[in-house]
Amino acid sequence: MSRLRIEKVDGDATVHDWQYVHNLVIPTHHRSLDEVRERSQHNVLEVAYLDETLIGCTTVRPPTSEAPVATVIARVLPKHRGQGFGAELYECGLAQAGELGAEIIETVVLASNTDGLRFAQQRGFVKTDEYLLPGETIPWLDLRLRADEVTR
Repeated sequence: MSRLRIEKVDGDATVHDWQYVHNLVIPTHHRSLDEVRERSQHNVLEVAYLDETLIGCTTVRPPTSEAPVATVIARVLPKHRGQGFGAELYECGLAQAGELGAEIIETVVLASNTDGLRFAQQRGFVKTDEYLLPGETIPWLDLRLRADEVTR
């Protein structure tokens, strides 16, 4: 049983909480409240709390009709890392991706987020691409879960 209360982004409070975690973990790519609301229309966005304390957020980009690939991203606020919350969020996101029909799981990590990169690699993700978005100076890393890890 999860220690966390995980809520779908739905309403101003959860939109704000998701935005706060995202923007703190990814300081080079801030999202406005309107951008979060828009993303919540086509991605599964959730926020996680331990009692009433905000712990983190997730994004699951569902597979498309062209490819059975879902992107699962778990973000944990720095002061709550190393306590197993990322694993709980990641497992929840994986389950959602499976329910949405994903056969391949990917994630994306800002290269400067060494905790996030280590977390992904420990779960079997391998780097497939590295790139800079226009106007940014820190690269993004695309990672894919090894096929043998997807079926576990």
